[in-house]
Amino acid sequence: MDGKRVLVTGGAGFIGSNLANHLAEDNDVIAIDDLYLGTPENLDDAVEFHDTTVLDDDLPTEGVDVVFHLAALSSYKMHEENPTKGARVNIEGFVNTVEQARKDGCDTVVYATTSSIYGSRTEPSPEDMPVESRTGYEASKLGRERYAEYFHHHYDMQLAGMRFFSVYQGFGGAEEHKGEFANTVAQFTDKIANGESPELFGDGTQTRDFTHVDDIVRGLELAADERLQGIYNLGTGESYSFNEMVEMINEVLGTDVGPVYVENPFEVYVHDTKADYSKIHDATGWEPQVSFEAGVERVCQPYLDG
Repeated sequence: MDGKRVLVTGGAGFIGSNLANHLAEDNDVIAIDDLYLGTPENLDDAVEFHDTTVLDDDLPTEGVDVVFHLAALSSYKMHEENPTKGARVNIEGFVNTVEQARKDGCDTVVYATTSSIYGSRTEPSPEDMPVESRTGYEASKLGRERYAEYFHHHYDMQLAGMRFFSVYQGFGGAEEHKGEFANTVAQFTDKIANGESPELFGDGTQTRDFTHVDDIVRGLELAADERLQGIYNLGTGESYSFNEMVEMINEVLGTDVGPVYVENPFEVYVHDTKADYSKIHDATGWEPQVSFEAGVERVCQPYLDG
């Protein structure tokens, strides 16, 4: 993307700020965020920031070429704390943002949905497999996908829904403000670096497709460049257990801090995830560039430098 006017919702958050800062190198970028978890400190000076919510009646959509809609209550726990607010932000906020952008002449939207709707799978999950919503969070993201179909068929807009897998960067990046909602890679590294044992649910054999935020940002940009329509996975196609992750972190940090195993407190919990990213690869050539080994090294580096 070059020379475009871009709106990033949730733009002061973890993924949003990484995207906004990257795009601001060659584009006119506006970021909006209600600062529920985001912070303007994540944003470069080149990004125009607005402290507002996606439910606002007067969003800065005038002249916008592309909307990246990342604003959401972005986890099961966040959504369950207030399901009504979760539905309003995740569904009504999506419709409100896209409708205002449409009326102002924008026909290209890239938005965040979720891979958790695949449930627990050790095999790669393709976009066309059957999915269901076991939580209000998953229902709200599926709601986005259905409304995206509506905007496409009714108004001929192009809307690419990106099903993220387990996105991380580390507290040396833009994740620290998320605290308990940060990715386990970031949380476990911070604990181990400070001599604290990370708590692993069950026996630590659960697996995740850990995807570095730099790869996510490239995928989002390519989806806008190609004006993709439909649903696309963004994940590496590889998965690692929490036990393996802890071992890798200890190896890089030169520490020997073991985990503590605790009972899983969640009624609904996805044990294993793995992406099939062939669809986005076929459409754009995207493939992950940051291996998990290299990603863990990046997460650990600030502690080694400090």
